[in-house]
Amino acid sequence: MNWRAIWAIYKFEMARTGRTLGQSIVSPVISTVLYFVVFGSAIGSRITEVDGVSYGSFIVPGLIMLSVLTQSIANASFGIYFPRFVGTIFEILSAPVSFLEIVLGYVGAAATKSLIVGTIILATAGFFVPLNIAHPFWMALFLVLTAITFSLFGFIIGIWADNFEKLQIIPLLVITPLVFLGGSFYSISMLPPFWQTVSLFNPVVYLISGFRWSFFEVADVSLGVSLGMITFFLVACMTIVWWIFKTGYRLKT
Repeated sequence: MNWRAIWAIYKFEMARTGRTLGQSIVSPVISTVLYFVVFGSAIGSRITEVDGVSYGSFIVPGLIMLSVLTQSIANASFGIYFPRFVGTIFEILSAPVSFLEIVLGYVGAAATKSLIVGTIILATAGFFVPLNIAHPFWMALFLVLTAITFSLFGFIIGIWADNFEKLQIIPLLVITPLVFLGGSFYSISMLPPFWQTVSLFNPVVYLISGFRWSFFEVADVSLGVSLGMITFFLVACMTIVWWIFKTGYRLKT
């Protein structure tokens, strides 16, 4: 394992965050705080509790997951797309660096950035509502697994996209609606039976449910199912990335 190569890629990507601090860190945190203020104040005054948890506290895991998902995809997709756009990807591919080391560098940096955002939002939420994390280990595990998985997914999008418009299509038209309809601001048990069943086909429901359970021990689906879903998605993304480097899909042309 060429740790120096991994560190070089990782360090370069993290340095880019420092140059775009407002866009990478400050902007998503401010946006999430606005979500929290608006939803917590406007809706929280009408819905006092959900499953025995105050509404202001109930939406915190959903807001954190919303930011981690979107930032993981955005950071990883742009991180690999830009070298393809300017042509520097060929220098990386011709270097004595394996595909695993390339992925570890780019995905590791993207996951780290999203985890920083998620941690800041978690700390910020504590100023608005009382938070009690019932299971810190499971909370950290879900956060890390989600960041890595969706960074891999963003990496795939960054390779698939051949222009900046395509880079935004899936995050805007697919991921964001799935997150908003995945129980970020409500429990799916509040929906009519038919829509509860429909919601179970949304994979984001399982991520938010498991993450929320680690805070309040309330969930829409069991912890085991949530872990199984995120593990399945992680393995699927890893398999696709392996296939991309094996075939050279959109990398060698």
